[in-house]
Amino acid sequence: MTTYTLRSASPAKTKCDAVVIGVVQGAKGPELADGGADVAKAYGRKLRPLLATLGVTGKAGEAVKVPTAGALGSPLLVLVGLGKKVDPTTVRRAAGVAGRSVGNAASVALALPAGSPELVRAVTEGHLLGGYTFTAYKSGPAKKDGKDSAPGEVVVLSEVARRKEAVAAFEEAQVVARAVAVTRDWVNTPPGDLTPPAFADTVAAATKELTRGRGAPKIAIKVYDEQTLAELGCGGILGVGAGSSAAPRLVELSYSPRGAKHHLALVGKGITFDSGGLTIKPAQSMGEMKSDMAGAAAVVQATYAIATLGLPLKVSTFVPMAENMLSGSAIRPGDVLTQYGGTTVEIQNTDAEGRLILADALVRATEQRPDVLVDVATLTGHMVVALGDRVAGVMGSPDVVDDVLAAAATAGEEMWPMPIPEAMNERIRSSKVADLSQHDWIRWGGGLYAAAFLREFTGGLPWAHLDIAGPSFNSGGPWGHVTSGGTGVAVGTLVDYARALVAAR
Repeated sequence: MTTYTLRSASPAKTKCDAVVIGVVQGAKGPELADGGADVAKAYGRKLRPLLATLGVTGKAGEAVKVPTAGALGSPLLVLVGLGKKVDPTTVRRAAGVAGRSVGNAASVALALPAGSPELVRAVTEGHLLGGYTFTAYKSGPAKKDGKDSAPGEVVVLSEVARRKEAVAAFEEAQVVARAVAVTRDWVNTPPGDLTPPAFADTVAAATKELTRGRGAPKIAIKVYDEQTLAELGCGGILGVGAGSSAAPRLVELSYSPRGAKHHLALVGKGITFDSGGLTIKPAQSMGEMKSDMAGAAAVVQATYAIATLGLPLKVSTFVPMAENMLSGSAIRPGDVLTQYGGTTVEIQNTDAEGRLILADALVRATEQRPDVLVDVATLTGHMVVALGDRVAGVMGSPDVVDDVLAAAATAGEEMWPMPIPEAMNERIRSSKVADLSQHDWIRWGGGLYAAAFLREFTGGLPWAHLDIAGPSFNSGGPWGHVTSGGTGVAVGTLVDYARALVAAR
């Protein structure tokens, strides 16, 4: 397991296997970023010709390795690009690139810009997440190589290392990054091994582990099986799960620390696999559908991080879990479901199932009368078409949306505000036999339609909906601190949103 240390020391004199510094695209060519002054001094006039010979540009994503031949205390210098500016986002991404560029180094020193608590956090989070690997299903040498590639020690070098605020940022960054990493683990787990019952058991076990021992945070958990869901009247969760041999679940977590002045409710979509049901997906669209529970994983891990950080904020978390499969017992287009709370919904598209399980959980959340309600879901392909695969859409109450976007910017996650036009109210009420229509087949604005549908179950509370369908799973190569596969998006945003709520009291 890698040990992280925060220290004030010269990168030129630090004894380690590799030292990492940042490079900025300057007006007159590449320049070493803050943190690399002693390295520049050690090389002297040889530095600029060396950078030119190696073709170093400083562009984001660049990583160049240089044997130091005794010029530094480390035998290997790693130059990572920051692009044209230095801020927490560019530093976090560069640190992520560094996490994949140090080979089999047993010890690494990070001399990236870290002159403030915000930058210390960015370096720490970025490196932890950029070096993430998922080897649970590897065997033999591949599994061993994945484990052995991580350094045993990482030192974050910073001139503010002795400041209380920097130490706090350093320690908190590790808590959040580990929560993101476990979210990635859960999303990357094959769907046959993370069915709704297995997912619920995993959350129960993780909760028990986190709350064990003296001084551990206290988190209460309740798990509802198919029988208790039927007694509650959760028609959406039961309807979506009806086609699968793996029965649905609803997990509810509660963190209620002393002195809490605010109450945040979180809801996460937990479709452990989405075949589309009878409205079956094309074969090529199913390969990544194990990630349809990314919202559920994110809200659970965000709850754990908030509790671990000891934030004086009450958090109620609701995680509906179902597997959307097709069989003789699956729901059909034209069926009518009765959601928890009594609202009836006509089914038009069984591949628009996420909103059905979320509706039950949202009404459950409103009964707790939280100050604010936030849901996270891989909800619509429409949002991916609108914003691409790296940006999440945020909809809901304007003030809450603004605060979520501010938290996302602090966390280094890309999110964008989207509207819920008035015209959607008529569309969601187009059913001739039920209170609401779950879907319509108008091509345009499907993501906005889904948000309007969810709003009907929020009880008028301040609310934001995060559609993470695009950035929840990276099907391409790694970039910045984002690795291939599950990304853990929204965990950092939710934690920073919680911090902002506490600060606003």
